[in-house]
Amino acid sequence: MKAVVYDRYGSAEELQYRELEKPIAKSNELLIRVRASSVNPVDWKIRQGHLQLLTGFNFPRTVGSDISGVVAEVGREVTKFQPGDEVYTFLNPINGGACAEYAALPESSAEFKPKNITHAEAAAVPIAGLTALQALRDLGEIQAGKKVLINGASGGVGTFAVQIAKAMNAEVTGVCSAKNLDFVKGLGADIVLDYAEIDFTKQPEKYDIILDAVGTKTFAECEKVLQSEGVYISTLPSFDNFVPMLTSWFLSGKKAKFILANANPADLGFLRELIESEKVEPIVDRTYSLAEVAAAHTYSETGRAVGKIAIVIDS
Repeated sequence: MKAVVYDRYGSAEELQYRELEKPIAKSNELLIRVRASSVNPVDWKIRQGHLQLLTGFNFPRTVGSDISGVVAEVGREVTKFQPGDEVYTFLNPINGGACAEYAALPESSAEFKPKNITHAEAAAVPIAGLTALQALRDLGEIQAGKKVLINGASGGVGTFAVQIAKAMNAEVTGVCSAKNLDFVKGLGADIVLDYAEIDFTKQPEKYDIILDAVGTKTFAECEKVLQSEGVYISTLPSFDNFVPMLTSWFLSGKKAKFILANANPADLGFLRELIESEKVEPIVDRTYSLAEVAAAHTYSETGRAVGKIAIVIDS
């Protein structure tokens, strides 16, 4: 099968489009004919070597985590799916493997793909959509009427977070660049702020939940604009936030938390329902072919993508 791999950490130039052996599904696994994947910042951060303590030095490594595809084969213990089913999920980013024509994954991590969107759109959902959902619902305990601020509202996680928060009847403020103000407003945000003109941490408004989807604000900066029981949630672990996140477990009042998405079929099913009821729409900025993954990584590294970058794999 064709796949995109790298033999050492480094720039996008290290990515190679070449032949690999097709994986074999174990007894509890599905063999997926991958139709699409997407690029997440964690993919190129791993490729650059920022997580070497976790990823080690076993090469070659196949890039990619998000998957939308068709079940090609099932292991003998599989009961939920059969060949021909369309599914979506994500692989552990540490191991990768999605930017390939085939991938094997546990039945317990997969869910049926939303019927009303393409594979490219479905591949944009898993990591970003689950990060937004699990951050707002599980860590933020979002409720109708709560005031939610999304920092990085036009990005991959941010676009889902705005829509999910509105679907849960929260009052949403989106923070983004000037060129994306109208776009974020169109996603449903009640208020939009240009980060270059307005520093939300220095405004009088207070929020029940602040989701920092781009890691540009620390808990110390956001604490003053949180309600007394407010929650700050970051998608990026940082030294500045480590102590507040640690002490949040033991102290009452304002909380600092970090979100790491879990490939949970129940939550993928919840997102499917939101998408099929047209309450949430995956936003795809650009699409690339499997042979163009290096270019897709390079674009993602600019930080200018609106929504997600999809990788479409030819049948």
